[in-house]
Amino acid sequence: MERLRNVEDVMTHSTVSVDRGMAFRDIVETLRMWRLSALPVLSEDGRVIGVVSETDLPLGEQDTGAAEAATAGQLMTRPAVTVTTYAAIRAAARLMARSHLKRLPVVDEDGRLTGVVSRGDLLKVYLRPDADVAAEVREMITSQLLPGGSDEVYVHVANGVAYLHGSLPEPTLEDAVVRAAGTVSGVVDVKADFAVLPSA
Repeated sequence: MERLRNVEDVMTHSTVSVDRGMAFRDIVETLRMWRLSALPVLSEDGRVIGVVSETDLPLGEQDTGAAEAATAGQLMTRPAVTVTTYAAIRAAARLMARSHLKRLPVVDEDGRLTGVVSRGDLLKVYLRPDADVAAEVREMITSQLLPGGSDEVYVHVANGVAYLHGSLPEPTLEDAVVRAAGTVSGVVDVKADFAVLPSA
């Protein structure tokens, strides 16, 4: 298994950003030119203070004059969801999954932009096909945690998130099952919804 690395090892160092004063029209043009869906917004000293995305832009509004007068600072979503250069890839993948984002700005210890990391970057070096991850989680539960009763536990993995459901013989087993699933390479988050089997 490949050694887990930090975000700095896989991120893209050259990235496109805007300042808070950039006008609406220029934001739209920058997004189109670079084929991006979102842009980090930087302060004067290079700190990430927000993100402006396609969903933040008032496209199609009646008052086009007011829309075009808006700036990145007025349109951006704040605070920005960011990750540090020294964060573990697993942590970045989990943050991306929980925030429903495809890209994260990468910042240094002072919050200054140093690059961007995408889900594709993480997939290349860490995340495995969901089917392979699900098979390993299922095997772990079957062979180690619930031998003889694992037919009642179902595993589904989507985008690195392991969804576990079914029945457990004891409620105290849920924490152990969730913790074990989280240790499988490629799992970025675990969501469990178990029932407890009635006592015989």
